[in-house]
Amino acid sequence: MPEPILRKTAVTLEEIYHEGGPASERPLRRVAMVSIIENPFAGSYVEDIAGFMDDLKPLGLRMAERMVTVLGGDASVIEGYGKGAIVGTAGELEHGALWHVPGGYSMREILPASSAIVPSTKKIGGPGTTLDVPITHCNASYVRSHFDAMEVGLADGPKANEILLALVMTTGPRIHARVGGLKASEIKGEDGLR
Repeated sequence: MPEPILRKTAVTLEEIYHEGGPASERPLRRVAMVSIIENPFAGSYVEDIAGFMDDLKPLGLRMAERMVTVLGGDASVIEGYGKGAIVGTAGELEHGALWHVPGGYSMREILPASSAIVPSTKKIGGPGTTLDVPITHCNASYVRSHFDAMEVGLADGPKANEILLALVMTTGPRIHARVGGLKASEIKGEDGLR
């Protein structure tokens, strides 16, 4: 398969101190990184596309490593994650699905407690399209306090023949999370769910 042709990357860091209630002693930090690549399958139907996932793995790993660096360099502080893709209009939704393995496993490879599935979303869109990337706890998907989303997108992409690939990481639960359910302190870590 062809090597990914990277046009640009962008990193967004948010530090959330409160959501209208008392300020947290420790802000929630959320980072998103996007990479815009050329879509080698744009404009025509190609039956065998799965091999391109292997070509995307090094990019996924570089993105995940950069995000940990932005969050201070200690992977053990990461508690939540998610991934997504926006496929330009000359592509198809299945091209965004190529990000499932390289995007998800790149984060799971560098995060010490990451047995939960990495939630994902994808859509078709042009420049300026945004995507709400779902987030769950990286070791137990049922931890309700970590159900979240982070909006990603760029004004100039993806162009029709491109794909915007996104990863998101967080350092904790939503600020003021208080709707019950399994707590992070109660994780058993046996199945990626609880």
